[in-house]
Amino acid sequence: MTEFENHYRAVEQLIYTWARTIDEDRVETIADFMQESGRYRVQSRFNHDRDLPLAVIDCKGVAQLRDRILSMRKANVYQPHHYRHMISGIQILSEPEPKVLEVRSNFLIVRTMDLSGDMKIFATGQTQDLISFQHGKPQFKDRLFIYDSRVIETLMIIPL
Repeated sequence: MTEFENHYRAVEQLIYTWARTIDEDRVETIADFMQESGRYRVQSRFNHDRDLPLAVIDCKGVAQLRDRILSMRKANVYQPHHYRHMISGIQILSEPEPKVLEVRSNFLIVRTMDLSGDMKIFATGQTQDLISFQHGKPQFKDRLFIYDSRVIETLMIIPL
């Protein structure tokens, strides 16, 4: 296997593991997939395309992401629900700096309400990731979810 193929498999597994971790309600674990100074954002395509900085979620570092998850578990009141991710089109675009890959993928997230069982497409769009191999294993240096809709129909409690 070539080095590119090894990196591709590692990138693919990182992205899939992130999604499965959330789908299986082990959301606390996603912080382990980020560099300590890593940034996690969720932004509308409308804002992103116009270089408008507003994001629904903007965690500048793993500590902020952990705080958000702790708040989700302890402080937020919301109707219980869960996500199911569908990921496609994982592509390594470039190596903008040594041992850092620029990666794109598509996502579709179905939300199921636990009490009623109602299912609905919650979000669809693209991720724009910088994935670092600095410490031997891949970690997100920057994880940006760009959702296609201009609005989120309900509060976004669980990270995408």
